[in-house]
This record gives sequence, structure tokens and C-alpha cells, in this order.
Amino acid sequence: MKFGGTSVADLDRIENAAEKVVREHAAGHKCAVVVSAMSGVTNQLVKWCNDLHADHDAREYDAVVATGEQVTAGLMAIALQKRGINARSWQGWQAGITSSDAHGRARIKDIQAEPLLKALERGEVPVVAGFQGITEDGRITTLGRGGSDTSAVALAAALKADRCDIYTDVDGVYTTDPRIVKEARKLKTISFEEMLEMASVGAKVLQIRSVELAMKCGMNLQVLSSLDKAVGSELPGTLLVKEEDMLESNVISGVTCAKDEAKITLIGISDQPGIAARAVRPLADAGITIDMIVQNVTPDGRNTDLTFTVPRADMPRALKAIQNSADIHSKDILTDDKVAKVSIIGIGMRAHPEVPLKMFETLAAENINIKAISTSEIKISVLIGEDDAEKAVRALHAAFSLDSGI
Repeated sequence: MKFGGTSVADLDRIENAAEKVVREHAAGHKCAVVVSAMSGVTNQLVKWCNDLHADHDAREYDAVVATGEQVTAGLMAIALQKRGINARSWQGWQAGITSSDAHGRARIKDIQAEPLLKALERGEVPVVAGFQGITEDGRITTLGRGGSDTSAVALAAALKADRCDIYTDVDGVYTTDPRIVKEARKLKTISFEEMLEMASVGAKVLQIRSVELAMKCGMNLQVLSSLDKAVGSELPGTLLVKEEDMLESNVISGVTCAKDEAKITLIGISDQPGIAARAVRPLADAGITIDMIVQNVTPDGRNTDLTFTVPRADMPRALKAIQNSADIHSKDILTDDKVAKVSIIGIGMRAHPEVPLKMFETLAAENINIKAISTSEIKISVLIGEDDAEKAVRALHAAFSLDSGI
């Protein structure tokens, strides 16, 4: 049972979360609990580090930031003890979580779960601080934003749990953002592959690394609300499962929208082998992720225009990297930070070649111009004007019958 920051935002929320643990425990389930920092605490800890010294030691940053989860774990253990549950808090290193030494973005390398397994056998409820681990040389690390989800999935796998329940402030995964489409439906099940694609193109329900890990380990993962009365064993949320275990078979499972995109076009670069690599190398060196890429050759066949998208917040750094590169010679550079990426996702599209046509015809009927396209086996993404984003989502949601679930 993992409780996110909004689920443990204050003492009342912690008491509410503790009640859910008590109910699962009373039903005869052996439960391990993972907690995030209380809502807003991590941001404050990060701010203190940055305010004190912008070029701070990443190892000390982790030592500071990891304390948020430690506080919540102790408070949750107290709340459970108050209810007669034999519980104790565990920091990541005490729970046997070892990680790489990439401070601030570490990856879990191993979990020695024997102490936790012994605690469960004694009837205890271990409450583990998420988001953190320890390096081989004994330094505390943090796993990056949303890392508590990854902690929970990794621990569930190490403990050979039947399921990992992620309690958050939403009651599941929806066909699209309910704030945009009021007819959006909660999905009972979704495949790991679909959730990975959704997470990569704007859905922020789960950290993408936690989904990757759950898929790799074959760990059933449930997203549910900590504010609802139901508990995880009643399966009230959305269950992430293997494709062959899917309960629903819509061609399209969801529509996502990401408004944090920016488009960069390099005009008139030489059309020759290696030009694409030279164009993106400075961005890779700067740690900037590139998404959609379109290359158009000019009629004379000697030059080409290269268009790609980057996170909007990274556009100034991306431009600087390009302009400072001696390997890129373009006649001009065009930018547009008023774009959005709208995507449709569904494992059913593998067997339905008409899906791209339907998507493009739907957007054309709404007079929405497509600036770029990228695809995978179960996803089609289009880059459009930011002002058209919500109209596109509503139109596509209706066109693929997601309103009705047909």
C-alpha cells in the first residue's frame, strides 16, 4: 500500500490512510506500507537547498530532501500503533534498498528484503520511507520526482506481493482528463504498455519508471483514491495488467494532451549522412529530451529542414546549445512555444489500420492543422496549436466512442 503526498498531506489524511491499512490488516492481509513526504514538504526542502547555495553538493541535497519521507513514515507508524497495529517505520536504507550513486535521480539496484519479510511474518506492518535508498559507500540517495511509486513497486516485487496499490488523489486512470471532457470514463483495467505510452505523452497519474518496473516484474498495479471509502482489496480503482489479462478491448483506450511542448525548426541545413546526428548531439549533451522529429528535403535535394520538439521549459537551453554548436550550420532557426501534443493510445489499434485516417479526418473536420506526427505500435501523437488542444481532445474522445465505452 503506497500513499502519495496528497494522501498524507496532514494529520487527518494520515489518520485516514491508517484506517485503510487497519481494514486490510483486519481482513487477514499482510501489508507493507510505503509513504511519500507530506504534500508541499519536498518543495520546501528543495527550496532551502537552492536558497542556501545554488551549486550545492548533490549528496547533501539528498540527505536533506530524503527527510520528508522519514517524517511521514514515523507519523504513519504512530497512527497505526494508536489503532493497536504492531507497526514500525523503516528508512529506505533500513529496508535494504541499495541504489546507484546518481544523487537526485538514483536508480534502485537491489533490495535485500529479508528484514521486512521477517517483520511481516511476525505480524508487523512495516512503514517504509519511499523515494530513497543508499549507495554502496553508505550515502543516502533519492530517486527523483515521483520516486516513491518506484519504491513501492520495487518493494512489492521483492516481497513477492500479490498486488501493489498506489493510493493518490485520483480514483483511477481515465480515458482522458475529466477537466477537459466531462464524459471521460474511469478504466477498470489498462495494459502496462498503454499506461507507459500515456505517461510518456502527458498523463501524470503514475511515474513512468514505476510502470516500467511493474511491467518488467509482472506486478499487478492498482491506482485508486485514498479519499474514497473503498480499500484496495475491493479493486475500486484501475488495475494495470499484462495485455493478455485485459478486461476491456476498446480500439483506443485514451486521449492525452501535453501543453508543455515547444517546436524548433532548423532551416536549410545540408542534406547529407550524419546531419541528424550532428543536429541532436548538442541537445543530448545538454540532457534535453527530443520527442517528435520531422525532416523535409528541399526540391533541389541539397538542403533539408529539421523540425523537432523539446519540453517548453528547455527551449532556451536548447537554442543556446544549437547556437553554440560548431557542427550545425542552418540558414535560420524557427521556434514555436504555443503548441500542444495530442495523442491517442490503444493496444487495439494494432489490428485496425483505419485508426490513423479516422484521427486525421476528425481533426480536419474541426479545422485543426497538424504540424508534426509521431507514431508507435499503440500510439499516434500529433503536434497542433495550443489553442486547439482541448477541442481536439473532445473531438477525438467522441470520435473513438470513448464517451460511451462502445
